[in-house]
Amino acid sequence: MPTIPPLMLERRLDSRIWGGHQLGAWLGLDDAPSKLAESWQVYEHNRVCGGPFAGQTLAEVAAEYGAALVGTRSFARYGAEFPLLAKFIDAADNLSVQVHPDDEYAHREAAASGFHGKTEAWYILRAESGAEIIHGLARPTDRATFAAAVENGTLMNLLRRVPVKAGDTIFVPAGTVHAINAGILLFEIQQKSDLTYRVYDYDRRDDQGKPRELHLEQALEVIDYGAPSQDVRPQLLGEGRTLLVECPYFAMERWDLSAAREVATAAESFELLTVIDGRVDLIWERAIYPLQAGASIVLPASLGAYCLQPAATATILRCYVPSGG
Repeated sequence: MPTIPPLMLERRLDSRIWGGHQLGAWLGLDDAPSKLAESWQVYEHNRVCGGPFAGQTLAEVAAEYGAALVGTRSFARYGAEFPLLAKFIDAADNLSVQVHPDDEYAHREAAASGFHGKTEAWYILRAESGAEIIHGLARPTDRATFAAAVENGTLMNLLRRVPVKAGDTIFVPAGTVHAINAGILLFEIQQKSDLTYRVYDYDRRDDQGKPRELHLEQALEVIDYGAPSQDVRPQLLGEGRTLLVECPYFAMERWDLSAAREVATAAESFELLTVIDGRVDLIWERAIYPLQAGASIVLPASLGAYCLQPAATATILRCYVPSGG
């Protein structure tokens, strides 16, 4: 299996009607666009910065090297696709109430899009006092009741509102009605899908003055109307490692570093590292990759041994494809 070096990628910055100024400042961007809402840190169409693959997209490298990049688990399931998308989200205003389909629905009803379903998880980086999310239903319901609530303006009575604070982890499986509300900065790991069905958008209008598009019929098809969503229970793994969430598509761990740590990738999966506090040098062979808060890096499955050297202390999020994937 050929060895591929660590891959730093260009960010994709997206503005939205609900974006703000917190993300640009946190990333240290001098020329951040107005209403910056999302920074797509790792995505298959992002281009590699530096090294032998400079200028190529992550998808192009994956197509050439297959399991050497994505790992044997992901390759067995998705082939040479890079399966995950990692982003930061800054919600200065409420996001729309929305839902994502599962793989079965996406492949059947939205095959032309080329997307799979979308399960995601959030790690809250900052939250203003009183900030909350919408996460599933307050109680089980059915399609007719939900549709009637949308029509008569009582939808919010059916939804589960959850206060959040920095350090919380939220798991959002496909079919879960959800929304990030104002005053929250977070990291999101997700399946690399952009299938989103808006249910309610506070009657907002786009830049052309038109009401933002809703997708109620599709949403009603994919919503899970059953039991209310459950909160995740992080699991301490020892040595400053915490498993925040794990599902068939991804796992996310938090690593709190206070000293150098020798690590190695495994052939089964790539690793996606994102620094959320402090600074750390990633050392591989004779190369040093300095990473500060807001930086992400892809470690190919074939990389092998590397070292994480924090400057004093640092915290990273580590994402990968688990054995269930």
